[in-house]
Amino acid sequence: MAAVRGLSLSAVALRAVTLWPGGRLLAASRGPRALRELSSSSPEAGEGQIHLTDSCVQRLLEITEGSEFLRLEVEGGGCSGFQYKFSLDTVINPDDRVFEQGGARVVVDSDSLAFVKGAHVDFSQELIRSSFQVLNNPQAQQGCSCGSSFSVKL
Repeated sequence: MAAVRGLSLSAVALRAVTLWPGGRLLAASRGPRALRELSSSSPEAGEGQIHLTDSCVQRLLEITEGSEFLRLEVEGGGCSGFQYKFSLDTVINPDDRVFEQGGARVVVDSDSLAFVKGAHVDFSQELIRSSFQVLNNPQAQQGCSCGSSFSVKL
């Protein structure tokens, strides 16, 4: 991971999805939001899409400069097995998928994409924190109570 801008990424920390009765994945304290699908620069745009909310696009346009974009990665860790990681980056690697909407770009490496395909990326502002987060991840079986990690469907 190269060229990550020196922001306090704890403010951009992610809160994972929570399991709702009946097996649906929803974010805690989320109201209805207009969700927009990102278009992909790759030929298989229909497979493995990432969706953005309007607030995510707006915030990315405010904080990125020049060739910067938001990178979404999935790492092992957290109390449920996997956790999301967000960072600002400028280097696109050969195995990256680039999703772009309205001038805002989100980049996901192919390994991480397998864990988040079909999910929504949102930017949430609350009294105690503002952060990017993954909502409605169809690849996640459940989230932990702290909201920072998830387990995958087998």
